[in-house]
Amino acid sequence: MKHKLCKAMAVLIPLLALWVTGTVSAQVAIDPALPDYKPVGGVSGNLKSIGSDTMNNLMTLWAEGFLKMYPNVQIEIEGKGSSTAPPALVSGTSHFGPMSREMKSAEIDAFEKQFGYKPTGLATSIDMLAVYVHKDNPIKGMSLPQVDAVFSKNRKGGHPENITRWGQLGLSGDWANRAISLYGRNSASGTYGYFKEHALFKGDYKDEVKEQPGSSSVVQGVASDKYAIGYSGIGYKTADVRAVPLSEKTGQKFVEAVPENAYTGEYPLARMLYVYVNHKPGTQLDPLRREFIRYIFSKQGQADVVKDGYYPLPAAICREALKSVGIQPNF
Repeated sequence: MKHKLCKAMAVLIPLLALWVTGTVSAQVAIDPALPDYKPVGGVSGNLKSIGSDTMNNLMTLWAEGFLKMYPNVQIEIEGKGSSTAPPALVSGTSHFGPMSREMKSAEIDAFEKQFGYKPTGLATSIDMLAVYVHKDNPIKGMSLPQVDAVFSKNRKGGHPENITRWGQLGLSGDWANRAISLYGRNSASGTYGYFKEHALFKGDYKDEVKEQPGSSSVVQGVASDKYAIGYSGIGYKTADVRAVPLSEKTGQKFVEAVPENAYTGEYPLARMLYVYVNHKPGTQLDPLRREFIRYIFSKQGQADVVKDGYYPLPAAICREALKSVGIQPNF
């Protein structure tokens, strides 16, 4: 399952797993090889970010940390969904495009048609897309084909029957005949697209899914509805919901949504969170964008990742990200 973390960075995933095995094991820790961010002169102006709702809080934390260093900079953040990021970059109305999925080929083509080169996607952190149930729900785990049979009208995952009641997932007593209430994201969301591709096997959502405008709204819906199920990023988990352990295939061991399983790729819905940027190969970024990116991949920036409930990257991957936009790493 490691390939599902990030197709474009498959070569770096062994480094990720090695780093986890050797240093943090079951804990979330900042790689000590990452540098402290230190402000430089000549940085001023305005920044705008348009894109992922999942990353809205994370972009805000990065902005707040950056503004402590550069109080005269202005930063505006708009998070309505990953699909809003590519057109904003193409039109030049944003400097950064946070996305909870990789850009689609059509989005890349539109950017390349405008500028003559491809956008650069920076993998900034690791998320797990969790399947949430109410905290009192006793379910022990689900396979992805079962998840598919709950959320999708097509059942491309191969489960033999449509799942509409909790008893079909092994729950008994009062739960057995209770209808499953479905919560999800709207189609502008990268989370919606990722879940459709990886959990629904590219099938279609059921009409009964209550589409929510944001990640936190999904969790709130599940928390307030005892018989509900929904999907959202792990950073939005609260004490009122449970993240259901998952298996890729029927009959396999359920894997918990905990950090070490995200780093190794064993958790089947682990994914990278990206920030896309317009960088012409062979050129230098302007100081403002350059320093904001340096902040993301510093100890402070990766500490913000942990603060928001996601998982930080090792120094090896951070170095590659900086190099991809012409920034020479100092670590």
